[in-house]
Amino acid sequence: DELLKPLGEKISSFEKKVEDANKDNLERNSALKEQLTNLKELNQQITKEASNLTRALKGDSQARGSWGEFILESILEKSGLEKDREYFMQETITNEEGRRFRPDVVIRLPDNKNIVIDSKVSLVSYDKYVNTDDDEEQERMLKAHIMSIRKHMKDLSDKNYQQLYGLDNLDYVLMFIPIEPSFLLAIKNDHQLYDDAYNRNIIIVSPTNLIAT
Repeated sequence: DELLKPLGEKISSFEKKVEDANKDNLERNSALKEQLTNLKELNQQITKEASNLTRALKGDSQARGSWGEFILESILEKSGLEKDREYFMQETITNEEGRRFRPDVVIRLPDNKNIVIDSKVSLVSYDKYVNTDDDEEQERMLKAHIMSIRKHMKDLSDKNYQQLYGLDNLDYVLMFIPIEPSFLLAIKNDHQLYDDAYNRNIIIVSPTNLIAT
């Protein structure tokens, strides 16, 4: 007894520690499994929502417009501007001829100056360009993508937003493209695009250079 009893107690204590460790491992593994299951479900939900968003944006021009305005507004908010004080969404303006306009955003600058920002989501042709491996199809979609931006640029120029506020407006209108890669793709493959826009009193901007501009 004197020799074996202490050893037996130590063995019992060791067995208890092993059992407790195994129990803790089971609980941790169970918790980890539950977290992985939740993560998997969340990932599936995000994938589904992203797919639904992409499908909606490709099929509905109004949805694309609303999404572009949302991205634009979120950047303005994060820059510290306050809605309905420093910037105004969809403000209705009537020119001297009685025509009504609703630019996406009007920013109030110091000295009573105003600057108009118009959002353009160029997605359909760009999406086809990205998702095809056919070189000829890629070339066609690239041209269509650039043409889409140029058409919007012309339409924006025809609206002559920079004249709506007379002397209280800057000479230029900002054309905001919320999808950065589509903006870079167009600029890279049409070297005259930026200059042509500039000559129309339009400056093309993207999420990375909007606030700096």
